[in-house]
Amino acid sequence: MTDLKLMALDTEDLEVISAHVQDAIVRVADMGYARGDRRFALLMNRFDWAADLARRSKGVRKRAALHFDAVDSVVTNGFDPSSAEGVLELLAITFTPIDGPAGIVELSFAGGGTVRLGVECLEARMSDLGAAWAAMAKPSHPLD
Repeated sequence: MTDLKLMALDTEDLEVISAHVQDAIVRVADMGYARGDRRFALLMNRFDWAADLARRSKGVRKRAALHFDAVDSVVTNGFDPSSAEGVLELLAITFTPIDGPAGIVELSFAGGGTVRLGVECLEARMSDLGAAWAAMAKPSHPLD
């Protein structure tokens, strides 16, 4: 299995990253903002949708890291950011331009939780960290 290394500098790039991290499991304790570096980072166990299509099995999860640079602010909603044992399911990542290259990156989680990042410009990187294992179940979503 090939490890992914993706970079996003515009909305279309971010849509690709969002598709690859859909249904990732994220521990609240594995997210953080380094104010001095202006970087927001998180570790996740992402469901590898590309591997699932090739195998038609329950699928594979991979350990991955995602970070955003040029972050000026972080606002969380719908979950306790100090909950060391909290677990979230990442559904999507979007970018809304505000002024020139600046804007808001929003990480949306199942159950309505969000992380909103005020960014000077969109700059994100996602990398698999090598670890992979058989998924316990394939994520599914009701079609409303």
